[in-house]
Amino acid sequence: MSGYIIASVAIENSTNSFDMAYDYLVNEKDSALKPGCRVLVPFGKDNKCRQGIVMSVFHSDKSTDKLKSIMQVIDEKPILSDEMIKLIEWLKERTFCTLFDAAKTILPAGMCHRVVTTYAAAGDVDLSGVDADTLQIYEFIKAANGYVDGEKVLKTLGFVQDLSVLERMTKDGLLFRNYDSARKAGDLTVKMVRITETGLNALESTDKITKKQREILELLADIDTASVKEVCYFTGFTPAVVHALAKKGYAEIFDNEVYRIPGGEIQDVFEAPEIVLNDEQKKAYNSLLKLYNKGEGGASLLFGVTGSGKTQVYLKLIDYMVSVGKQVIVMVPEIALTPQTIQIFRRRYGGKTAVIHSALSAGQRMDEWKRIKNGEVQIVVGTRSAVFAPLDNLGLIIVDEEQEHTYKSEKSPRYSAKEVALFRSAYHKAVTVFASATPSLETYSKAKSGRYTINKLSKRYSTAELPDVRIVDMCIDALSDSSYFSKELADSISDNLEKGHQTILLMNRRGYNTFASCKSCGYVFTCPSCSISMTYHRANGRLMCHYCGHSQPFSSLCPECNSTDVRYSGVGTQKIEDELTALFPSARILRMDADSTMSRHAHEEKLSAFAKGEYDILLGTQMVAKGLDFENVTLVGVINADGQLNNDDFRSQERTFDLITQVVGRAGRGTFKGKAIIQTMTPENDVINMAAQQDYENFYKTEMKLRKMLIYPPFCDIALVGFLGIKEENVHAAASKFFLKITEKIRNEYKDEKVIILGPMTARVSKVSNKYRYRLIIKCKNSKNFRKMMSEVLTEVLSEVSNRVSVYIDINPENII
Repeated sequence: MSGYIIASVAIENSTNSFDMAYDYLVNEKDSALKPGCRVLVPFGKDNKCRQGIVMSVFHSDKSTDKLKSIMQVIDEKPILSDEMIKLIEWLKERTFCTLFDAAKTILPAGMCHRVVTTYAAAGDVDLSGVDADTLQIYEFIKAANGYVDGEKVLKTLGFVQDLSVLERMTKDGLLFRNYDSARKAGDLTVKMVRITETGLNALESTDKITKKQREILELLADIDTASVKEVCYFTGFTPAVVHALAKKGYAEIFDNEVYRIPGGEIQDVFEAPEIVLNDEQKKAYNSLLKLYNKGEGGASLLFGVTGSGKTQVYLKLIDYMVSVGKQVIVMVPEIALTPQTIQIFRRRYGGKTAVIHSALSAGQRMDEWKRIKNGEVQIVVGTRSAVFAPLDNLGLIIVDEEQEHTYKSEKSPRYSAKEVALFRSAYHKAVTVFASATPSLETYSKAKSGRYTINKLSKRYSTAELPDVRIVDMCIDALSDSSYFSKELADSISDNLEKGHQTILLMNRRGYNTFASCKSCGYVFTCPSCSISMTYHRANGRLMCHYCGHSQPFSSLCPECNSTDVRYSGVGTQKIEDELTALFPSARILRMDADSTMSRHAHEEKLSAFAKGEYDILLGTQMVAKGLDFENVTLVGVINADGQLNNDDFRSQERTFDLITQVVGRAGRGTFKGKAIIQTMTPENDVINMAAQQDYENFYKTEMKLRKMLIYPPFCDIALVGFLGIKEENVHAAASKFFLKITEKIRNEYKDEKVIILGPMTARVSKVSNKYRYRLIIKCKNSKNFRKMMSEVLTEVLSEVSNRVSVYIDINPENII
């Protein structure tokens, strides 16, 4: 085809005000360039080298005099498919992020490159008059005899790593500059060794080889190829013997890439017992299979009480997908649930399973991504980011515990994994299954309206029964005025310990005390960087901020009035653990919260130990409330059911109902009857009573009436516009500017948009990490026209506020306070 080849490229580090795909001329040597490849391009007036993603490639006969050329192509083959390029554009339009930020979200962190500026010494230069530092740098680079990383040169020589000195030397003709790309996480390789033809001949000839060398050659002749480590292990010799053979040409040493597989090597032999479904499960399975076989794609809600066997239904469906060569994504909301889920899938599907979640190292994530991309995997299990797995033949996406807020990203791009799942299902004509015992009101209303199909499981699987639930009034039944346990819960724990059964206790707040204040002057210990009280952690004797991480030593002295009348109040998991230890000194107690699960494998190790019976009581925050399945747990206790009820977010009652229902459902999932005790100061509360009865239908009807009256989702969408900055006056001015611009557009070119605007106002936590926070809340319909209007206002405001204030838009956020 005649003409020039042009590539449209999404550029790194662009902002919303100038984000677009920019056209670049493709050099003849790179004529095979495809969309989805990464490139290095010159950008801006100073032609600074930046990384980019090729969004499209086309031919043109028009003049290219004004076009810059691509400097370097990073990838020989596309790392992003056509589907993923469409998804990048979809994410930009839906979440108001830049094109490159969307691409970075789709790719694993280890795949991202950084631009490296390299320098080489120019020859035949006049060095008279240059200062000693410049001469030292020049001589060092010249001795390297080629291009070297500029930052590394300055670091090695002990200079400040500021490339301006090397740029000045380039301008003066002393150095040549080049750009290169370096990946943040490298491939893992293992030193391998194999016998050569010369080595085989040496075994049969009279060549002089030592006894050790002969033994290694004989081993290699039998097994062909092995790692150097394995050869040394089997023979008992050092690597020096292997290297001596390679030096003689008898063996060849080479690097072989290996995958960093989470959890270690996967066994090739796996168990796949036949799944036996009851009548309700069969009906749900057949309905889901029918939806898939229509060939049009779609979505369905699998709505079943806790312990009803939703997992068996979708495992049976996955079996079918695997048998017809289709691929599957299974998402879980919490890393805590991932180990159990992975165990189920690896036992059943072996090496066909890959894992993606944020607790993996960058290298592990990159290697899992490569296994998926190379077609070695049929099933991907993970948290929110698993939805971007590079599968080309998707048949099914499972969203387990679909009501969970963790499926929504809280940083740019602020995407919903559930919406991305629907996008990918539509592209592949696949089926998305939302599974839950307490579906979100939005999902359930879509199912009831017919937008999704619905399949219900009303009974627990096999012989298991729902637990007996007791609501206890802590105003009259507490063990003492200072105790957080009722007599009934304490007696039930004691009885459980005697029987050798296990207990799960929910306390949805970590730390020891939740705030500290002075009784003399009223001073509250708050974070110096955030407008929030600090939590006392007895484990390290410090006050900590759960927003920015600031910590300071515990003190009984008030910094305001120097009084020693400081009181620590409120309760968290650490304080509950102390009382448990005092009440049951012989009990083995395991605490799980954000403080006790900081290490990479903490979730897996702790849950595994509890499953093996190494602990009697599991105490934790909401990470112990959902999705966990332990045969021997017969008692569940909710320490404080009122914790979220008085939150001023419109979802507070829904979250309370969900949390109580889910944690109650952890009891009696095996052969033993379960019991749940809910402690509350408001036993008459309807939400607590409906959760105790697992009565989702009545809760749904009651909550929907309230949502309709107040105009909240699902009767509208919500757009939250956030403003952050170091100076409060600048943040307030930006919020006011956005408000004025959007009201002006609604009066003029967007008259048909029906919106309710609340604000601008300060956020409930008005300052985090020394940045003030303002927000606008807009009740709207999330239409294409509305997003177009918001994008225009965002671009205009960002171009005027410069870098003083960060502005973002979050459609249907999980938290509006």
